[in-house]
Amino acid sequence: MYPLLLLFSLFSSSSTPETGLCNQTNSSFLVGEKITYTIFYNVVGLYVNAGKTDFTIRSNTWNGANAYTFTSIGKSNSKYDWIFKVRDKYESVVDSKTLLPYQFTREINEGSFHHKEKLLFNQKSRTVNNEVATYKTAECTYDVLSAIYAARNFNYKNSIINDKIFLNFFLDKELYPSYFKYLGKEMITTRYGKFKAIKLAPLLVKGTMFEGGEKMTIWVTDDENHIPVRIQTPIIVGTIKVDMVGFENLRYPLSSLIELANN
Repeated sequence: MYPLLLLFSLFSSSSTPETGLCNQTNSSFLVGEKITYTIFYNVVGLYVNAGKTDFTIRSNTWNGANAYTFTSIGKSNSKYDWIFKVRDKYESVVDSKTLLPYQFTREINEGSFHHKEKLLFNQKSRTVNNEVATYKTAECTYDVLSAIYAARNFNYKNSIINDKIFLNFFLDKELYPSYFKYLGKEMITTRYGKFKAIKLAPLLVKGTMFEGGEKMTIWVTDDENHIPVRIQTPIIVGTIKVDMVGFENLRYPLSSLIELANN
């Protein structure tokens, strides 16, 4: 899985309605928005441009209801395809009012590993179906991509340091009760520029790439767009850093931007 979707793909905890992500409505993005990120990998003290990923939004319908389609396409830098080639696509169709998913699909092509998956969500029955089985979910269950967009609409005005925002998401035949932690506000300088940012930390599950714990840090713009501008995390070998490098059709002015980087 390419790094930007690590935002919500490997967490772990329990969900409560008082501090949960459920019942979000869209106040942060517009149809036509596109955000581009560069993925950097550091193993010997030097960050190397390892790839890129784009996130886009378009309008859709689902059984006559208005919907959004969120799409994320990631690929490795062509210079390094001979080492490890990545061509991934994630897509989520969600209810335009609740931001909860109807359908999630992913096509993973990473080196010699290839995988396709389609999930159909039924929020009323709290189930999700793939092509061979039905699984139980929970109230207000997201996929990894819809969770990212729902989280952008969370209101942090009354948050205090170490508050946890809970959510449920489904991936790889499993329901993950999960959270991310609010760490306050600070200035962050990225490849794009200097921002006023909100600092967050998801709880990672220990796996082949990660040691687990709250070692990933995410900075989102301290404005009404709440777009991630940097994600940084250690992995088993080295460090990954993901920076926002371009955008189109934001809903609000990027008022958190203090100064553009000198490129």
